[in-house]
Amino acid sequence: MERNTTTISREDIARQMDHCHAVAQINAQRPQPPLAFVDTYGCQQNEADSERIRGYLQEMGYGFTQDEEQADVIVINTCAIREHAEQRVLGNLGALVHVKRRHPGQLICLCGCMAQEAHVAQKVKESYRHVDLVFGPQVLWRFPEFIHSLLTARGRVFQTPDLPGSIAEGIPVVRQDKVKAWVSIMYGCNNFCSYCIVPYVRGRERSREPEDILAEVRQLVEEGYKDITLLGQNVNSYGKDLENPMDFADLLSKVNEIPGDFLIRFMTSHPKDATQKLFETMARCEKVAPVLHLPFQAGNDRVLKVMNRRHTREQYLEKIRALKALIPDIVLTSDVIVGFPGETTEEFEDTLKVLEEVRYDALFTFIYSPRVGTPAAKMDDPMPREEKLANFNRLVALQDKISEEKHAAYIGKTVRCLIDGQGDDAEYPFTARTPGNRLVRVKGGTADDVGQFREINIIGANKWSLYGELSEK
Repeated sequence: MERNTTTISREDIARQMDHCHAVAQINAQRPQPPLAFVDTYGCQQNEADSERIRGYLQEMGYGFTQDEEQADVIVINTCAIREHAEQRVLGNLGALVHVKRRHPGQLICLCGCMAQEAHVAQKVKESYRHVDLVFGPQVLWRFPEFIHSLLTARGRVFQTPDLPGSIAEGIPVVRQDKVKAWVSIMYGCNNFCSYCIVPYVRGRERSREPEDILAEVRQLVEEGYKDITLLGQNVNSYGKDLENPMDFADLLSKVNEIPGDFLIRFMTSHPKDATQKLFETMARCEKVAPVLHLPFQAGNDRVLKVMNRRHTREQYLEKIRALKALIPDIVLTSDVIVGFPGETTEEFEDTLKVLEEVRYDALFTFIYSPRVGTPAAKMDDPMPREEKLANFNRLVALQDKISEEKHAAYIGKTVRCLIDGQGDDAEYPFTARTPGNRLVRVKGGTADDVGQFREINIIGANKWSLYGELSEK
């Protein structure tokens, strides 16, 4: 794969907007306004991509629905990180054949990381003939062109070129959330961890210009967004590829200088690129939330080396200690893979020791899932599934205990939280987030509180969430 990043010109985006307007004219002739359903799997980066797909669809004259039966266009934005997610997508994709049989004019589109995998695209082409469009992340900016082609010409469209990736500014955005927003600051990954498909499907790292990022954040703050997350596969390496290189910590400082009452979050971070400068910037910037998602994946150095993580257990722990020294109340989360090819139960014990020392607030835990095209998929994997599952259950049990203890420590405290939505519990009708992104189920309040910071008295907790009531102070 080439390494050079392509910058999509304003003229190219303008041509895509011309396609939008042409499709809108076609849709204007319909007896009823057309509807689109965008179904998103995976990470926040995928959700950010879906916001741009919705933006294009709105420009093309589509409204939105969550009902597949009502949709004139269905877009499934996929994730390729885990095998389970792929099987779920393929199952749902197969079920749509019956929906399309009832609505033959319906357009079904598959995009995202999974769509970029050559074996998946080929399988869809051969076995899912009701799917009209398959395209990868690198050509998302051409989505209107593809839809216009489907509406005006015969045949299916498959666009999954092996490109290094691009930066496209000026794509319209439709955000579903009115309180929290995601801002992509970079795309792709250069790390090539041996288990991960992301560099192969999203391309090499490429950073947006800081001026474009800052302009987007300013606009979000003006629109009333209170919780803004900067996104990248590895945000800590932001800016290294720019003509005028910029450090991520410096970008964070500039975002912090934007006037307004809002929180700044970011993910994901790679330990090898998480620096003391970043930690000091987090401690100094009052808008940067005291939370860090820092995946360590495994606690054993031999396993980490085979994973191509490029950090050791001790290097990781040294960074955690340095961060805690600067921000004692930092909320820490991480990713862990159990049962990586060749990992022994003795080596897995080192992972449990990391949990015991760091005491994460929460973990995202996975049993290793082979990804076609990655080096790890070809490695010997002698450990039986039953033993992996037993180790996984031990990991979850330990983390549940730690999470419950850490959440219990909030009881009796008053915390400034962001009310972010309505829940499904009559006694606790609203949800909120602490600065460290812990979920709080809130007693009392009104719809006017959503989108506002409020002081909340924490009155209860379990391993998953906190319970609170609005403070009368």
